[in-house]
Amino acid sequence: MGVCFEVCSLINETEQVEDLKLGRVVLCWKEEKEGEGQIQKEMLVPKQVAKSSRVFLSSLFLFNLKNNNPLISTTSPSLYCCLYYDYSTAVAAAAAAAARGGGTRDRVTSAKDIATSFKEWFKKGNNELLNRIFVTIQKHGEDKEALGLALSQLRLPLNESFVLDVLAYGKNRNEIYSCVKFFDWAGHNGGFFHTRVTFHAFFKILTESKGMSVMLDFLEVCKGTGDVYVHHNMRFQTVLVMGYAVAGKPDVALQMLGRMRFQGLDLDTFSYHVLLNSLIEGVFFEGFEAIFKQISLRGFEGVVTRVLKMKYLCKQKLLDEAEAYFRGLVNEGKVDKCRRGEMFGYAHALSVLVDGFCQNGLFVKAGELIEEISKLELVPMESAYGIWLKNLVHAGEIDAAFKFMKSKKSLEGYVPDIFWCNSLLFRLLKDNRLEDTCDLLIEMKENQISANTVTMNAALCFFCKVGMVEVAHKLYKSKLEFGFSPNTMAYNYLINSLCGVGSSGEAYSLLKNSIKQGYFPGTRAFSVLADALCRQGKLDMVMELVLLALSKNFRLSDSTYERVISALCRAGRFEDGYVMHGEFNRRNRVATVATYRQLIHGFSKSNRGHVASRLLIEMQDKGHQPTRKMFRAVFRCLCDMENPEMHFFKLLEMQLYRHKFNTKVYNFFIDEAGRSKKPELAREVFEMMQRNGIEPNVGSHVFILKAFLRNGRISDALNFLKATHDSKMDEKLYRAMVVGLCEVKRTDLALDFLKAMQSKELVPSMECYEAVVRLLCSTKNYDMVVKIINDLKKCQRKLTSLIGNVLLLHSLKSNELYESWVRSREVQNDTSSDLSNLGLLISAFSGHLEVSLEYLEGLIEQCFPPDIYTCNMLLRMLCMRDLDRAQKYFNRLRDKGFEPNRWTFDIMAHGHFKHGRQVQGRLWVDEMSRKGFDPT
Repeated sequence: MGVCFEVCSLINETEQVEDLKLGRVVLCWKEEKEGEGQIQKEMLVPKQVAKSSRVFLSSLFLFNLKNNNPLISTTSPSLYCCLYYDYSTAVAAAAAAAARGGGTRDRVTSAKDIATSFKEWFKKGNNELLNRIFVTIQKHGEDKEALGLALSQLRLPLNESFVLDVLAYGKNRNEIYSCVKFFDWAGHNGGFFHTRVTFHAFFKILTESKGMSVMLDFLEVCKGTGDVYVHHNMRFQTVLVMGYAVAGKPDVALQMLGRMRFQGLDLDTFSYHVLLNSLIEGVFFEGFEAIFKQISLRGFEGVVTRVLKMKYLCKQKLLDEAEAYFRGLVNEGKVDKCRRGEMFGYAHALSVLVDGFCQNGLFVKAGELIEEISKLELVPMESAYGIWLKNLVHAGEIDAAFKFMKSKKSLEGYVPDIFWCNSLLFRLLKDNRLEDTCDLLIEMKENQISANTVTMNAALCFFCKVGMVEVAHKLYKSKLEFGFSPNTMAYNYLINSLCGVGSSGEAYSLLKNSIKQGYFPGTRAFSVLADALCRQGKLDMVMELVLLALSKNFRLSDSTYERVISALCRAGRFEDGYVMHGEFNRRNRVATVATYRQLIHGFSKSNRGHVASRLLIEMQDKGHQPTRKMFRAVFRCLCDMENPEMHFFKLLEMQLYRHKFNTKVYNFFIDEAGRSKKPELAREVFEMMQRNGIEPNVGSHVFILKAFLRNGRISDALNFLKATHDSKMDEKLYRAMVVGLCEVKRTDLALDFLKAMQSKELVPSMECYEAVVRLLCSTKNYDMVVKIINDLKKCQRKLTSLIGNVLLLHSLKSNELYESWVRSREVQNDTSSDLSNLGLLISAFSGHLEVSLEYLEGLIEQCFPPDIYTCNMLLRMLCMRDLDRAQKYFNRLRDKGFEPNRWTFDIMAHGHFKHGRQVQGRLWVDEMSRKGFDPT
């Protein structure tokens, strides 16, 4: 019967915890209402039992507050569930408090006490010999000879039972590849041969851990050589049939069986049942019927066959037939008073039927069946209770699961299997029901349920979620003591939590070790850690982690790469940033514009123009369009290098090829050469354009003129203008000459060209007038400024904001503009409303006229469109004369929706300091700093 019940493990006892989106279901299952509220209360609130061997110590909040934990805000305020530990520990703590003269308030549970308590619980499920085996495998795993010697020195009692224990232990620790190495070593160790049961256990471990490729490779080797280190009375063909069946390939298993039959061979009872189960799982129902008949004909039919028959009916959703079949088995059991093995078989059959009902939404029927069969006291109910709990949890009925578990414990002393407890634990964690999670953990600890690696991972996640990071970290560091293998979720929680409390160094060590052991936490955890290390300037750690991850072929998120590259560029480590960028490219990923911008500007500033140019081209190849500012940075860097012409024209040729010799490209390079103080390169591009048969347009001529003017090559500009004979271009070229001459402060020539334009009946642009007015004001030639303003008014052209603001600024600075204005009015005797309004403005800002603020604002709107610069001019005038009015005006600007800029705050701060209001002035400077502005 031992072999038969090994097959019963196929019936979903070890399936992984998954979230089944079944939705909420209404459970109308029978139970008395009396005492229901009390049960619910007991579920949610930890009991305080004075005479028990444990003590209710301190709330999680007290612990977190003591440690100033920032994660405390993530915990519910109602979370006063507390952790228990041994009574002796509590007595010792009380004695220490009494010795200090303190009361019970001093007895606050430390992280060390809580971690020690949980470590002791975890150790109870740890087998020292089995743990030593896996430590040995991890130590010598890469060296097969050394591993064999080390394992032989342990003098292990190799037999079927012991090998099964080792495999089960490794499965619980999620040490799959260590299981593979032990299985291989045991099979080649003299005196022991693997059995059907050990092969089956091994295959299940590989299948459930998604090690399918390893398993299929193993089976292919077996098929080719027959060397599967099996006992002489066991055929390797049987192993192949079982292997392909467990691997989810029943069709291949049937083919292997056909070959065996052709050779006159057959399977045994165990193997037939393994194959039968795989046919159900693979929905090969016709094959099931055929193999079921073969089992009956050979006299192999037994309890396991009946359980699989039940599973077959449920898989086909023939639930009425399945229920009738089960009741027939129950009635048969009542008459025969079946042996213990058969009783457990019926228990598995009940579990299958309950699961079938639940999977089809018949929760009420499942609950009623459980109650009915439990009253018969015919079969053990633990398995059915576990399946019921699992389905309640998956359906989201956590309260019902809790209530059922509590009631069965009080009435029947039922203690759930560790698997069902783990399923409930993770569901509670997912739903953030931390009080209930804590209560369940304590319940499991009190009931001495041996914790496995899943339980330990859940506990670690729980401590991280409630902010008890120190406890979680202590448990992690002690993992070898109780054989704990953290999973990805536990690593993620611990890394995120350590970063959250500022322990990024600890998180770095943890992640580094996890990568070396073959685990790689999620991209979010890596991103959180990388961000924390970058913010703290620990860039060497970041680089090492990233390169280690890449060496293990782990895929990092785009944001992680970009964050690391950005941090390296900010620290001036552009070479390292470029290395990271190269790794990013090698994995066929596309960096963002921001990443390229930082690298390009970084290499441009460090005079590595050839690298910056290469990045610019690469950026375009990746589908990004570089900004003008990026091009300009590269141009200027190339022009500062040795032999700039070579680099410059190489970049030009590549851009021309990319844009099919577009005129815009030539113009762009002409303009940038001029801005980079290389007018000769600009002229060469212009001539190259003509040599290539492309007619320069007006933009080309304007850019070449500006290139000469910006670099003080006035004669070259004049000669170029004379050599250009095209009436269509004259107006734009003259405008460019006027603006360019103003930029190099050649007032005389600028005015001459302005007059020449007027004489040729060419219309100067407002940009020309703005440049001339600004230049004349800077040289204090206010008489000419007034003359130009008069000319503008005669042409009926309205002042721009820039011209108006320049006039207001110079009116504030001195009386000279006002005096020039008065002289002009006396000579011309002009009373036009526009000019008179402008005169009033100049008078007011010069201090020769007192008018209301509202009147001044109205005058400005009549003369030119006001902007934030205009508002600042008004504010500056008020600060010079009446600080209280200035404050009111500032408040009014804010109410109107104007956003103050750096100069606004600067004006207010200076105004207060000048009037002796030092305290208020400092407040304005502080406000300015908060807005991100620096005072002048």
